[in-house]
Amino acid sequence: MHQKPKRKELKVIRYFHKHDVIAERVNDSIPAVLNAIAQRYIGEHPQHGVQLRIHRQDGFRRTGDYRYEMDLDRRWPNAKAGQYVNVWGKLWSEQDTVLNTGLNCQSPVTIYANEDEVFKSELLQELFPERRTAIPLPVRQGWNDIVLRFVKTEVGFGGTYGTGSFKNFPLHFLTPGPDREGEEGWLYSEPFDEEEGLRLPDRHMHEADTGLSWFPRRQWSEAESKAGNFGRIFGEKQTSGTVYAWSRLERLRPSAEPIILEGRHDGTLTLYANGIQVYASPDSSTFRIELQNIQSGIDLIACSRTPAADAEPNHTDLAVANVSAITWGFRLDDPQVGAWRLRLPHQVAGYAGKWLYAGVFPKGREPDPSRMITTSRVFDDGVFGTYWQADLPGGAIRPFLENTHYGKWNYPLGVTLLGLLRVGRELNRPAYIHYTLDHIGLSSSLDRYALWDRQTYGAAGVNNQLSAIDSLDDCGSFGATMLEAMEHGDIPDGRAVADRIARYMAEDQERLPDGAFYRVRGSGETRQETMWCDDLYMSTPFLMRYGRLTGEHAHWDDAINQFLRFRDYLFLPEQGIMSHVYDFVRGRATGIPWGRGNGWVLFSLTELLTVLPEEHERREELLAFYRELCRGSLALQGENGLWHQVLDRTDSYEETSCTSMFVYAFARGIRLGWLEEPEAYLDSVRKAWEGMTRISIDWKGNIYGVCRGSGYSFTALYYRDDLGWNLNDTHGIGIVLLAGTELLRLKRELPDLPDDKTESAHRGIGTAAQV
Repeated sequence: MHQKPKRKELKVIRYFHKHDVIAERVNDSIPAVLNAIAQRYIGEHPQHGVQLRIHRQDGFRRTGDYRYEMDLDRRWPNAKAGQYVNVWGKLWSEQDTVLNTGLNCQSPVTIYANEDEVFKSELLQELFPERRTAIPLPVRQGWNDIVLRFVKTEVGFGGTYGTGSFKNFPLHFLTPGPDREGEEGWLYSEPFDEEEGLRLPDRHMHEADTGLSWFPRRQWSEAESKAGNFGRIFGEKQTSGTVYAWSRLERLRPSAEPIILEGRHDGTLTLYANGIQVYASPDSSTFRIELQNIQSGIDLIACSRTPAADAEPNHTDLAVANVSAITWGFRLDDPQVGAWRLRLPHQVAGYAGKWLYAGVFPKGREPDPSRMITTSRVFDDGVFGTYWQADLPGGAIRPFLENTHYGKWNYPLGVTLLGLLRVGRELNRPAYIHYTLDHIGLSSSLDRYALWDRQTYGAAGVNNQLSAIDSLDDCGSFGATMLEAMEHGDIPDGRAVADRIARYMAEDQERLPDGAFYRVRGSGETRQETMWCDDLYMSTPFLMRYGRLTGEHAHWDDAINQFLRFRDYLFLPEQGIMSHVYDFVRGRATGIPWGRGNGWVLFSLTELLTVLPEEHERREELLAFYRELCRGSLALQGENGLWHQVLDRTDSYEETSCTSMFVYAFARGIRLGWLEEPEAYLDSVRKAWEGMTRISIDWKGNIYGVCRGSGYSFTALYYRDDLGWNLNDTHGIGIVLLAGTELLRLKRELPDLPDDKTESAHRGIGTAAQV
């Protein structure tokens, strides 16, 4: 009797215990694997919006790289040489770690973290303030006190300090101590002499307990406090005009009684409730307003916020317009009915007031009150635009995006969201699609505000990369996903954002004389005067989708030219794969076939061919290049089905993101008939998926073995030994999801594909019932 040969055991270096392999838990069901990954990601990164915080306009301004200009010479022009000033802030950390920060000092400075000295400037740093010094900042889990102690000299006082690299997650510091809890920015002390004591403050101390006076000033003067609220906030800006205030009536308990509002105003006043005028007076007066039928759900009710048609209202929005006068302001007391109270329409950290304020709007520029009830837009005042303020000295209100993932705009998240979007479509999971649309919509809806915020304050508190585009990384990947998402639902301001990205690529991104993208500037020295194969993904999928959206096929021509020119510089014909980087300073390519870099190329070319019409004159040339890359990649697949971090180095680790991109490219090529001998590629994708679901993905949907963001080198040892992998890195999550969706489509659209070529192949892709 013929015996079936035993299945060869995989020789695996495990990322986790074999008991936790996802394939064994879900019987090789691809949908189950995809759901586990998607649900874990969404569960770990819930839909939190922006955080509004008080920002003192007379505090330190930020530079374009998100550091703070601690310009003490300007603030204390009469300080004496040898005097000190403390600059004090606090920083939250999710874990014990070391953060990268950067300093340019204009005078001697010592930096303390939690009262430990972590840096003291040296002579050359003080004499050459243009020199930037990288400072590792050790922080603990929770809040951390950070103090910079500057010394005044005859030639300078202060420095520029903050986050070392703003691309991923710029650090913003909060004011320490209980007196200004929640405000963004730093405190700085009055100058003091050494003999007055050098005790370090800590966040548990009130400002008065430190023995020093702290700035920016925290409270209004006695005279300002007696003035009207509009007068003290806006009086110095303009002698006449209209300003708005916004508050909310919140229901505390059911009540059938009418709401009685009482108060006083100096100057004209018009009061609206849910956009409906309920009071108006051209003269200073006291007033008493009775809001009837508040529980009936008509006129004064915010119906759009009611959870059900027959539910009682939870709140009603109030907007106040007031024309300025010499004394200028209003007061509105809490309703006499205890079932209702006035409160801020949105929580603002660092602010205990009940009203937000915006203005001054000159005659003819007054907004419709119903359009003022929002925190997502800048209001047109006919000059530069204006946003909400607080009843505090210099109290600007600014949104900050403090999530690590949700709502952020960066290129790895662009791939992550593309994976979620397509999994939602393939598995009929609307929740995944809605999550993706909401994430992208939060970013796009803040674009106009972020540009204004950056111009106003030096660096935006939201959309840090999109508002400060200086490379293809900042726009193309996420922008391409946004364009695909626009086919599934409304993306606020999506077209405007796409147009801005297209203008950047056409007008601002550096190019060689032949039109090829390359890197001259950027956030790191290693990016200068180089061409990276990664940039094919950061540009061409966007260009193809944007060309389809606009009908302007010049964008397709640009994308095609990028592939052909990058091939000229980076293709390694003897191996059929790509070098990671071409260095124009040294005049040569690195010659290192980094796994994910090659994955980006083949993945991007697959996306281009999917959009490009069959009859296009350059299609066959691009198809030939695609097949050449596929052959080269196929020959380097590892024993366990995964490709290696350095493709031709089996002593480098098995890398998940490049494996997923090769699976995606091969599976789509089989399905669409691009590959002339598909059988070998079919075996390859089965083997690769089997390997990933047994080596790289555990039963909870965690993904292992994804290379972190890279620099570049002329030695493979950098990629093998120094460029390690991260758990659940967003460079890999989305592309694993995309690989799985391509396998599902391959199985669905080509149902006659053999399942039993080998036992390992059968275990890898699953039966029709399992799929």
